[in-house]
Amino acid sequence: MKFDKHLFISYAHVDNNPTPDDPKGWVARFHEYLNTYLGMNIGAEARIWRDERLQGNDVFSDEIFKQFPQTALLLSVISERYSESKWCLNEVTAFTKSAEQTGGLVVDNKARILKVMLKPLATDRLAAFPSVLREVLGYEFFFLAEGHRVLPLDPAFGNSEAYRRKIYFLAEDIAELIRKMDGIAKVKMAAAVGGSAGGGAVEPSIAPLPPEPAKGTKPTIYLAETSYDRADDRERLRGELRAHGYTIVPEQRMPELELDYVAEATRLLSESQLAIHMIGAVPGKVPDGADPKPAVQTQHELALQQSKDRGLERLIWLPVETKAEQPEHQAFLKDLRGSSELQLKADLIAGNLEDLKNAVRATLKRIEDPQPASAPVRESRGQRTVFLICVENDIEAIGPLVECLAASGVNVEIPVFSGDAAGVLEANEATAMTCHGTVLFFGAGDGAWRRHQLGELDRIQSSRPDRPFLAKITYLSGPETVDKKFLRLKKEPNLVDGAGGFQPAALQSFLKALQ
Repeated sequence: MKFDKHLFISYAHVDNNPTPDDPKGWVARFHEYLNTYLGMNIGAEARIWRDERLQGNDVFSDEIFKQFPQTALLLSVISERYSESKWCLNEVTAFTKSAEQTGGLVVDNKARILKVMLKPLATDRLAAFPSVLREVLGYEFFFLAEGHRVLPLDPAFGNSEAYRRKIYFLAEDIAELIRKMDGIAKVKMAAAVGGSAGGGAVEPSIAPLPPEPAKGTKPTIYLAETSYDRADDRERLRGELRAHGYTIVPEQRMPELELDYVAEATRLLSESQLAIHMIGAVPGKVPDGADPKPAVQTQHELALQQSKDRGLERLIWLPVETKAEQPEHQAFLKDLRGSSELQLKADLIAGNLEDLKNAVRATLKRIEDPQPASAPVRESRGQRTVFLICVENDIEAIGPLVECLAASGVNVEIPVFSGDAAGVLEANEATAMTCHGTVLFFGAGDGAWRRHQLGELDRIQSSRPDRPFLAKITYLSGPETVDKKFLRLKKEPNLVDGAGGFQPAALQSFLKALQ
C-alpha cells in the first residue's frame, strides 16, 4: 500500500511546554531534527505530522484517526503524562487497528509502532500501555547524571551531540523500515499485475509476500543490554554496526520476567556469532523473578556457557576507571578482571570506546574471513621464537633483554605499534599464535594492561591446545608501582625481577625451558 505520510508523532502536550532555553518545546525541536535526518536517509522529503493543538477534542480525534490508514508508522513519546493520557493511548489503539488493515502491524519482524522514552517508568506505569508499546524496543532519550539521577537527553543539559546522534540513529531505523514496507508493497503490486495479465484479478490483500531473504555472510551480533551509564556508548556502537550491515540483537524489548528473559537471551545468543558486553559502574535492571541477579550478569553467564559449549566469541568492555559502589557489583567487576575462566573465548577490553571498536573490527574480520590453520612451527633447536610483549614507551628499556635472548639463538618479536588498528591487532595475534614462548615486559604499562595481555595469552593458548607455550615469564622493570610490589609480595610464579638492573643469569631457567 502507498502511504501519504511516513510517521505520526503521538505525545502528551505537557511534554512540549516551552522553556527559556527552548521556546518551541522538546517535541517540536525533536520533530524538526527527525524530519531533517529522515529526509537525508530516505533521499526525499520526509512527511512527519503530529497534533499541534494545545487541547484535543473528540472531533479532532476523529480527524486524526481518519488519517492513520495513510500513515506508515507511529512514534510515541513516552512519559509519565503519556501513561495517564486517555487521548494518547487511544491514538495507539486506533493506529494498531488501522495498521492491521493496511499491511499488518509487524513488517519483517519490526513493529510499525516505535517509542521514544523521556525517562524510565515504573512497572505499574508500563502496565497501562497497550501490549505493543510494552514489547517494542524503545529509544532512551535520558541519561544517568551525578548521584544516579535521571535527566532528559536535551541540549539544555549540555549533551547536544548525544541528542542529535540518537535522533539520527532513530531516523536510520525508520528509513530502513520504510524501505522494507515499500519493497513488500512493490512485490504485492507486481504479483497483482501478473495475476491480472493471466486473466484473473488478484486482490492485493491476498497477494503473496516476498520470499524470505537469503541469509547474508555477515555475522549476527548479540549486543548485550547494559546499565544507564553505558547506554549512550551502546547506542553509538549499535548504530555503527548496523550501518555496516550487521544484524544486531536483541531487536525487540526483552521480557520482564526472569524465566522468559533467560529463554529469550539464550535463543538470541544461540543465533549469534559474537557477543559484546559493555559493563558499567552500576548493575542495571533486574528481571522480575526469584534470582535478584542483574540482566548484565545474566547475559554474561549465558554467553559464557555458549562459549564453553560451542566456542561463541565474546568481547567484554570494562574500562579501567569503572568503579562500582554496590558490593555485589564490585565483586562481579573483580571477577571479570581477574578470572581466566570468566574470560574464556573472550577479549577483555580495558581501554576507551575506540579501543573496543578496534577490537570489534578485528574480531569480526577474523570471524568473517577465517584463516587456514598455521603451518607447524619448526621445532629444531636454535629456532625458537619469543614474543616480547611491551608498550611502545619500553622500547629502549627492553634493549639488554633483546640482546641476551638474541645471543642465545632466540628469535625475538615485539608487538606492532603503528598502522591500521585492525591490522595491528591481526599482526600481533599472528605472532602470538606462532611463538614458542612469551616475555611480558611489565615496565611502563599499568596493571590493567598487564591483566589484559595475560587474558589474551590465555585465549591464544586455548586456540592452539596442541602447541602449548614452552615458557612464559613476566619481567619486572621500572617504574615501581603498587601492582609490581604486590606481585613480589605474593611470589607470582614465573616472575623475573629486573627492576634493580638486568641480570642475564635470571633468564637461564626460561632459556632452558625453551629448548
